[in-house]
Amino acid sequence: MYIQLNSQVICYEKTGEGSPVILIHGNKGDHHTFDALAETMSNCHTVYAMDSRGYGESATPKEYHYKDMAEDVINLINALDIEKPYLIGFSDGGIIALLVAIKASSLLSGIVCCGANLTPDGIHHRDFREMKKEYKKTGDLRTLMMITEPDISTSELSRISVPAMIFAGEKDCIKEKETVKIAKYIPDAQLQILPDENHFSYIVGTDKLYSYIKGFVCN
Repeated sequence: MYIQLNSQVICYEKTGEGSPVILIHGNKGDHHTFDALAETMSNCHTVYAMDSRGYGESATPKEYHYKDMAEDVINLINALDIEKPYLIGFSDGGIIALLVAIKASSLLSGIVCCGANLTPDGIHHRDFREMKKEYKKTGDLRTLMMITEPDISTSELSRISVPAMIFAGEKDCIKEKETVKIAKYIPDAQLQILPDENHFSYIVGTDKLYSYIKGFVCN
């Protein structure tokens, strides 16, 4: 399905019935990242799996900024009258979930944030170097966004007023201290560093995450 949100066309897939959740994928992905999770969650939730601007079948913008993508999520919630959804964001989607909660906690029931960072410094140096090489080679503006954004302060995190679960893999490309910092400054956030998991392994092509969040999103 497609929806016009101000000047941006967003593609999303809606499945299931029950309390609403919105799934937000990472850089270079699309809503199919969550196919396994969406299938499982649609048994007891209304699942909205969206393509962020410039990904999948959503329209391509001239520039890429996390705050614009967060605004798209807010606009989607308002346009579709989605009542108090949980946001489940992976990687870039986790950043977007944080930004939505900072700006509009009143619209949400809670957030699940997986493998997010507050600034590019939160990425391990080896992975950051590879991103810079990729941008030099391809000129992809989505990669440029990752190496120049976001810039989220701890004071902004403290404004989040909905329940939050913060995840990362033990072998993540995000520094563990960054994930700990995110959880520390969101009031009453839950932190889980998942043993033996990397950035992708508990998200892409699997519903493994649901076993960790089921009690949280079904409250």
